[in-house]
Amino acid sequence: MKNIHVGRLLRANIRGCVAGCQVSQDFPDFGALVVIPLGEQFKIFGLVTDIHIDDDGLVRQLAAAENVPDEVIQDNRLNRNIPVEMSVIFIGHARGETISHCLPPHPPLSLDSMLECSDELLCAFTGAGRFGYLRHLLNAEDIPTADLLATHLSQAGNAQAAAGNSSWLTDATREVITLLRDDHATLSGVLGAIADIMPAQQTKNLGAIK
Repeated sequence: MKNIHVGRLLRANIRGCVAGCQVSQDFPDFGALVVIPLGEQFKIFGLVTDIHIDDDGLVRQLAAAENVPDEVIQDNRLNRNIPVEMSVIFIGHARGETISHCLPPHPPLSLDSMLECSDELLCAFTGAGRFGYLRHLLNAEDIPTADLLATHLSQAGNAQAAAGNSSWLTDATREVITLLRDDHATLSGVLGAIADIMPAQQTKNLGAIK
């Protein structure tokens, strides 16, 4: 599977970025792992933490109008100049084949391409090291940490299981519990979100992990 182009960067710093894409194209789900290639040997990895669609004057007029024809709504959605914006938190980078779960040494630039990771690249990133990238999610402010972690663990766990690594989800959940052992409120929220988003057979052992 190939990585799929989903947008271009609008702005960025060392901790994350905002990327834009057309309303008419497919864009990553909340919690998806994305990659920003910078040349042939360097990549920055991140997770989608928010997806937002801004309004404009025409949208406000249409929203207040009565009996707006469907073709007008569809035309506005497909031909808008205002992009869908995706907020991304950076969780690692790679030089060549070497993956690091540290923040990148410099941010990407405006209009750099952002791609959604294939399952193979998702497995490669999440399988490298000892879940060091999780600290970026747990330490970040103004993101829905519990739901983001649960969504990511579900997506990565399914990809790892399909690749033959059925223990990845249990190991990752155990690491989250270790990192949050002194923050019971956050831990309770994270485990609750995991239980809500994953099938029962995937979460039946969470009590034993705790």
